[in-house]
Amino acid sequence: MNDSQARTETPTYTGGADAAQHSRAIFDVLLEGYRGRTAIRLWDGTYITGGPGAPCTAVFHDPSVIRDLVLHQDLVRTAEAYLAGRMEIDGNAEILFDPVDFLQERTTRLTLGEKLTMLRHALALPRSRRSEDVEAIRASRAAAKNSWASIGHHYDVGNEFYRLWLDPEMVYSSAYFRDESESLADAQTNKLDVLCRKLRLKPGERLLDIGCGWGALVMHAAKYYGVTAHGVTLSEQQHALANQRIEERGLEGKVTVELRDYRDLDERHAYDKVVSVGMFEHIGPGAYPEYFGRIHRLLRPGGLLCNQGIVNDTGWQDNAVTRFLKRYVFPDGSLARISEVITAMENAGFEILDAESLRRHYAMTLRHWIRSLEENYATAKDLVGEATYRVWRLYMSGSAHYFEQGGTNIFQVLAGRARDPLEIPLTRDDIYEGLGTRD
Repeated sequence: MNDSQARTETPTYTGGADAAQHSRAIFDVLLEGYRGRTAIRLWDGTYITGGPGAPCTAVFHDPSVIRDLVLHQDLVRTAEAYLAGRMEIDGNAEILFDPVDFLQERTTRLTLGEKLTMLRHALALPRSRRSEDVEAIRASRAAAKNSWASIGHHYDVGNEFYRLWLDPEMVYSSAYFRDESESLADAQTNKLDVLCRKLRLKPGERLLDIGCGWGALVMHAAKYYGVTAHGVTLSEQQHALANQRIEERGLEGKVTVELRDYRDLDERHAYDKVVSVGMFEHIGPGAYPEYFGRIHRLLRPGGLLCNQGIVNDTGWQDNAVTRFLKRYVFPDGSLARISEVITAMENAGFEILDAESLRRHYAMTLRHWIRSLEENYATAKDLVGEATYRVWRLYMSGSAHYFEQGGTNIFQVLAGRARDPLEIPLTRDDIYEGLGTRD
């Protein structure tokens, strides 16, 4: 889906030719040495770099976006211009992050003369204007400090919106592909099975899922592995739909999903196995001792934990990408290196048994999601509005880029309580044998 085809109300700049000349002079400096695949087109149809047929084209409808790029030196403002419709991304939005990376590095090498040249041309461009639609979807300050508010900001966008682009089971985390041709639905079923197999679930065991989403994993574990499963979530909409699905599938008594903070769970009610998928990114490294310590106390002797979560090779540095994510996507999000995660688990009393990277799997998963989101543009716009649609398109495209690049990764880490006798096989064969052959 091309943004320019979808755009219906954003006017294109109709001022004189001077603005285009000033803009070209700015980009001559900013893009010196750029050889990427993204084309840049101005409101008058001229190309700064690239040309027709490029796999991705950034279209500037308003020269004030370029003024802000120079004066504020913050790509978040450029992203907000996209959310407001003052620029568009035609084609594959993932490719746009090539020049984003280039600009973040290029601006650190600008000479004083280059900066003064750009400043002179930027001051000749028109000023930007506020977008109430964009301001309305920013996360509140409370969301940045409080998990309930944060989870509500991200996950309570609406069940129908998520249903547009997730698989039928609504699994909102990396799938597990056996090959590139496998469907998203089958790959997500693989992932549910892999998690259950790594935990070596047995009939009659009690499983806790921290951050259970819409309940796909707890229902899968109860149906195919005979466990009694308990999930907790902080999202009201996830909680409501999960319980509806449990009832529809006749799993009452085998599966329960509660609207509850994991920190409020009664430690006297121990579990045989604990799983957490895509949840601990919300708590931040500072809370790892409490998080893993609480899980350790919730596990029975000999129990297992499988924690699936996103990590980053530099931690959570302050840059345009992380500022955008905190403002519009994950208000309390924070990533760490995988070494920090493992250290925190060991400090909490866990023995690390296995760690598997799903980095390439997540890049593939995100591309499935993006494709479905773009194909359902009209419905998504009706459900959540243009600006929110653009947030998700940009966020998931950038995520796919950084997973493919390798700076961002995701691991499933299997652990047991240190010094406990653990009943697990000597090899991984049982995890992968026959995967994907379920009737």
